[in-house]
Amino acid sequence: MRKDFLWGGATAANQFEGGYKEDGRGISNVDVVPAGKDRFLVALGKMRHLKCDNEHRYPSHEAVDFYHHWEEDLELLHEMGLKCFRFSISWSRIYPTGEEAEPNEAGLAFYERVINRCVEYGIEPLISLVHFDVPLSLTEKYGSWKNRKMIDFYVKYVETVVRRFKGKVKYYLTFNEINMLLHLPFMASGIVFDEGENETDVKYRAAHYELVASALATKAAHEIDPEVKIGCMLAAGNTYPMTCNPEDIWKSMGKDRENYFFIDVQARGYYPSYAVKFFEKENIRLDITEDDKEILRENTVDFISFSYYSSRLTSADPEQNKKTAGNVFATLKNPYLKASEWGWQIDPLGLRITLNSLYDRYQKPLFIVENGLGAKDELVEAADGSKTVIDDYRIEYMREHIKCMIDAVNEDGVDLLGYTMWGIIDLVSASTGEMAKRYGMIYVDKDDNDQGTLKRYKKKSFDWYKRVIKSNGAEL
Repeated sequence: MRKDFLWGGATAANQFEGGYKEDGRGISNVDVVPAGKDRFLVALGKMRHLKCDNEHRYPSHEAVDFYHHWEEDLELLHEMGLKCFRFSISWSRIYPTGEEAEPNEAGLAFYERVINRCVEYGIEPLISLVHFDVPLSLTEKYGSWKNRKMIDFYVKYVETVVRRFKGKVKYYLTFNEINMLLHLPFMASGIVFDEGENETDVKYRAAHYELVASALATKAAHEIDPEVKIGCMLAAGNTYPMTCNPEDIWKSMGKDRENYFFIDVQARGYYPSYAVKFFEKENIRLDITEDDKEILRENTVDFISFSYYSSRLTSADPEQNKKTAGNVFATLKNPYLKASEWGWQIDPLGLRITLNSLYDRYQKPLFIVENGLGAKDELVEAADGSKTVIDDYRIEYMREHIKCMIDAVNEDGVDLLGYTMWGIIDLVSASTGEMAKRYGMIYVDKDDNDQGTLKRYKKKSFDWYKRVIKSNGAEL
């Protein structure tokens, strides 16, 4: 592994930060996504729910309250020895409605305090500029990313952030898991479908505007600070064919292309031929100008980042496709893999396969910015009287994935910048809205009824990961 490998942890404002109305922050789309039975209908953009009510619970409002615990949390990450901390900036904390002439100084000052402390501790900040959030006002007024006007709002926000933190932040991601727009349009991009709309057309039009915005943000960031590195980010994981039947192999290839589509544009600078043919076949007419094409071509990203939790499995046989596993992505159950308590299939070798697939395809540096295990943790009393979680299952999951990651670098020659495990501190699950689905190496005392002290406790995995980082992956 490279000597400057960025071992770290990752979070997202809407799952971690809290303080959703404090210091001038505006309401965002993720603030109105409830926990419980309506969560997926809202997240899919099929249920218009643009205001909070008393009938639902909104876990993002407090989350685990990093907004008031940031000093304690960063001290713990420093103790763990983190080289990198990935977090997101809440767009509506900087521009509450998205349209203000001037940014919210209190919002910028908060992130500046966090960044300054990271720099003081020798922790490289890795900032997601948008981690699913959009100022809700932009959804109400313009339909969010359905509208080309979003590009200018976004680029202004990015310019504000990069200019403010010039010289302190080297790595930015333009959009978190940009391909999730196709799967959870409201949660990922603030899109609500109107009755009678062609949903496929809407999603790909919004995707085009996001891709142009990402390219313009890349251009602006490089102009403001030539030292910064801008990355794209996708929810990754190869799709395997169920059998060696060529029909299954063709189906799996199509599923992979569905995810690669965004990154093909961001990394290569143009729409791939298979996408152009797909648009023709589906009669999708995107609002692509000649200026758009030039912007995409001339402003490709510096590196490719991705999340990896599991591989996927598909079949051309309609009968097989009835047997799906629990995940946001529809996938068959792989008989060769174990699964988590939430049905996510555990495939460490799949991480090595994904790393090689992405590096072969793009030949740009890669960055694993999410990988982790959601599990039910039990807080117990340790021998010394302190409280902890004996999460050997998480250590095993991380160990096996890191082994395969190291093999991809040392044996296969993949250029990898770093690894930030997901949910380094417990946070609200994006897929389910639960606290019970815990990812962290630091436990937060809070339950699914919003009860708890918010006190932090180090899990067994805390000291394990500390050793991994200190040894640069030699001690697993």
